[in-house]
Amino acid sequence: MSSEPAAEPNAPPSDEGTPVSVKIRERLAAARRRFHANDNIAEFIEPGELELLLDEVEAKMQGVLDSMVIDTAGDHNTQSTARRVAKMYLNEVFKGRYVHPPTITEFPNAEHLNELMIVGPITVRSACSHHFCPVIGKIWIGVLPNEHTNVIGLSKYARLVDWVMGRPQIQEEAVVQLADLIMEKTQPDGLAIVMEASHFCMSWRGVREMDSKMINSVMRGVFLTNSTLRREFLALIPGRN
Repeated sequence: MSSEPAAEPNAPPSDEGTPVSVKIRERLAAARRRFHANDNIAEFIEPGELELLLDEVEAKMQGVLDSMVIDTAGDHNTQSTARRVAKMYLNEVFKGRYVHPPTITEFPNAEHLNELMIVGPITVRSACSHHFCPVIGKIWIGVLPNEHTNVIGLSKYARLVDWVMGRPQIQEEAVVQLADLIMEKTQPDGLAIVMEASHFCMSWRGVREMDSKMINSVMRGVFLTNSTLRREFLALIPGRN
């Protein structure tokens, strides 16, 4: 007779062998949270699971290479490509999906600053969610504070940009996401963002148009209602006139 102890009648089913991506999806579904390409899902990833997810993505990427008929066993240049690509996506170019937002120290506006401040250009490194091709460009941020505005360091704007843009993105949505985040962090009277970027899905493939760029803007608060302030911000952006 077997000496193994009998299973508890009401014990939860074991999830041993379940892919970590499935576990994360189940948590997202239970919380009724979406997980689009440009969403951050860090709060649903438990300690140690990102490393397991890396292993899972590597295995799937190896399958892609096999299906592309690339001899990764015999080709010394691609023997570790699956691992490199998995690390690139999870730990670098799409890192903004899997890590918590950067710690931002906020200070009260003790001097009651209320003049226009412009930060930029801040380098954008992202990727389009249609083809996963690079999106490379610059962002300029204009803030009109008030006495209740939280003041953050200049470098912190770059950290917020990097966190939001480090996901598969559509430029129009990315700028709105960034504007929402900065408004939440600083609570200014007005916020203006301009982004200019080259899209490799247009220059590297498709029409292969090398010189075309996309420029878009988001205006919040007084930048929407005060045309003089809006013109001042746009006029002060170096190299954009």
